[in-house]
Amino acid sequence: MTTTAEARTADQSADRRTPDRSTDRRTPASGTADEDGPRDGTVTGARRRAARLDALLGDPYDPANAHGFAAFVTAAQDRRPAWATERLLAEAGFASEFVPAGHGGTLTRADLLLKVLRPVFRRDVALGFAGGITSLFASSAVWAAGSAEQRRTMARLLLSGGRATVVHPGLAPAGGVRRERITARRRTDGTGMLLSGNSAVVPDAARADVHLVHARTAASGPRTHSVLLVDPARLPPGRIHRLPRVATEGMRGALFSGLAFTECPVPDDALVGAPGDGAALALRMNQVNRCLVAGAMTAAVDPVLRSAVGAATDGRRGPPARRWHRPLAGVFADLLVCDAVTTTCLRAAGALPGRTHAPTVAATYTVSTLLQDGLEELAAVLGSHRRPGDDPLHGILAKLVRDLPAAGLGREGAAACQAVIVPQLGGLANHSWFIEEEPPAALFSGRADVPPLNHRALAFAGGGDFLAASLVGAAERLARPGRGGGRTGLLARMARAFGTELRVLRDQCAPLPGGFGEALSGPAACALSDRYGLVVAAAAVLAVREGQEGDDPFLADDGWAVLALSRLGRRLGLALPDPPQDCVTGVLDELLCRHRTGRGLDLDGIALTPGAREEPSG
Repeated sequence: MTTTAEARTADQSADRRTPDRSTDRRTPASGTADEDGPRDGTVTGARRRAARLDALLGDPYDPANAHGFAAFVTAAQDRRPAWATERLLAEAGFASEFVPAGHGGTLTRADLLLKVLRPVFRRDVALGFAGGITSLFASSAVWAAGSAEQRRTMARLLLSGGRATVVHPGLAPAGGVRRERITARRRTDGTGMLLSGNSAVVPDAARADVHLVHARTAASGPRTHSVLLVDPARLPPGRIHRLPRVATEGMRGALFSGLAFTECPVPDDALVGAPGDGAALALRMNQVNRCLVAGAMTAAVDPVLRSAVGAATDGRRGPPARRWHRPLAGVFADLLVCDAVTTTCLRAAGALPGRTHAPTVAATYTVSTLLQDGLEELAAVLGSHRRPGDDPLHGILAKLVRDLPAAGLGREGAAACQAVIVPQLGGLANHSWFIEEEPPAALFSGRADVPPLNHRALAFAGGGDFLAASLVGAAERLARPGRGGGRTGLLARMARAFGTELRVLRDQCAPLPGGFGEALSGPAACALSDRYGLVVAAAAVLAVREGQEGDDPFLADDGWAVLALSRLGRRLGLALPDPPQDCVTGVLDELLCRHRTGRGLDLDGIALTPGAREEPSG
C-alpha cells in the first residue's frame, strides 16, 4: 500500500501539471501493471490498487487538494471537468481496470472492479464517468461480441490512454427516451454500410477516439438494431460532426455533446456481433454495467453520511443525540444492503452468468431507491446542524442529489429497469422460484474465489434467479429447531416473512405474459418491480450475513441484518416488529467507530486515505 508521504508527493506532483484537454494517450503508469501484474485478479490485488488510488487522490477534505471535494464542487459549479484529476487517473493506469486480463489489463471479476471504482466515485460521480466508466460501457460490447481484431484494437486504445463512448439514439444521459434515429444501410456496391443520423446527447463525444454506435438496420421485427464500432479516423472528412455541448442538470463536470453522421462509409469489419444483435447485446451488458454504477454510487454516499455523523456529534467523542440514532444507523444499514446486493450480483455474473439477469437489474433498481431515500434522511440531519464553513459539505450533498439521475439512477433509469424486470417475472414465477437449486455458499464468502467475468457468457431473460433460491435456503436454515431466540429468532421470523412475500409474488406473477412487449405496465408494474427488488435485496443481506467466516464480528452478528431487513420490510409493508434498540445501537457504534478510524462505510470497511479518517467539524 502506498505510504502517506508517497501519496502526498504524487498528489503534489500531479497538481503542478498543466491540465491537458486533448486526448492524452500514454502508456499506463507502472502502478497497476508492474506491481500487481496484469492478471492479478485476487481480492488482495484489487484492494491494493484501490488503496493506491485512494492515496494518490489524497485527503478529500483538504481544501488545498486539487483532487478533493472543494475542487470537485467548484468544477461542477463551473461546469467543467476536473482536468487535473482526470490526468492523474490516466497516469495511474486507471483505464487498465476496464480491459480484460487476457488483453493486458487488470479486469477479471466485476466485483473486484467495483472495489477499484469506489475511491473515484467516493470523490466525484462525474469523475467516475469521465475517468473510464463511459469507455467501459462501450468496450464491454466488444469484449462480449467483438471479433478478435476488434478486441485487440479496443485494448490497445484504452491501455494507451484513448477513450470510447456509446452512441445510443434512444437514450438520454438520465436514461430517458429520445426520438433521434441513426440508421445504417448497405451500400449499393455491397461493400460495407452507410451510417446517417444524429444523437444529441453522447457522453464524452468530443473526446472519444471511437464510437460504439447502435444503428437501425432493419425496419421492423425484434432485431432492428445493430452495433457498429466506428473510428472517425477511418472516415472521409466532413462525414461526422461533433455538435455543441449540452448542459445537463446532473454531472455538470462531465462533457455531454452530440454527434451527427452524414453518409459515413463504414466497413463490414466494423460490425460488432451479428446484424440485429443490438438490443440483446445492450441488455446483456447493461446488467453488469448498471450494477457497477449502482455499487459505485453507494461509495459516493459515504462522505455524505460521514458528514452527517460529524455534524450530529459536533466533534464530540460520544454518540449523537438520540433522535439521530435511527436515521444514521438506518442509512448505514441501507448502504450495507446496497453493497451486499450489488457485490453478490457482480460475483454471480462470473460464477452463474445464466442466472443473474433479473436479480442484477432488480438490484440496480432497488439501490437507486435506497440511495435517494438515504440522501433525504441525511439532508434532514445536515440541515439541522448547519454550521459556518459547511458550504462545501452541503455542496457535496446537493451535487450528489443532482448526479444520481444523470448516472441512470433516477426515475427514468428506474423505468428502464422496470421495462426489463417485469417481462421476466412470469417466467421466474413458473420456472424458477421455489424450484431452482440454491447457489454455492462460496458465492457469498468474501474470501472465496469465484470465476472471472466472461462477457460472452452473459445471458439475458429466460434464465434463473440465484438470489431467490438463496432466500428460500436461508429461511429454511434459520427455521431449523435449536437455532435459538433473541436476534437469531427475530432474523428467522424476518426471513420467513420475505419468503412468504416471494410466494405471494409467485402466485401473482405466474399468470403474466412472458414476452417483452406484452407485459404489464403502469402502476401495477411499478409495484411488482418494487416488491421483487426488495425481496432480492433481503436475500442478499441474509446470504452475506450467513457467508461470514469470522473475520468481521460486526457482519457476522445478526444485529445489522435485523436492522437492514426491518427497513426493507417496512418498505414492503410487511408486519414485522421494530428492531430492538440494541441492534440500532450496535450498528450506530460501528458507524461511529468507522467514521473515527477512517474505515469505509461498506462491507469491506477497509482503511481509507488518512485524511478521510474523520470529517472535520466546523
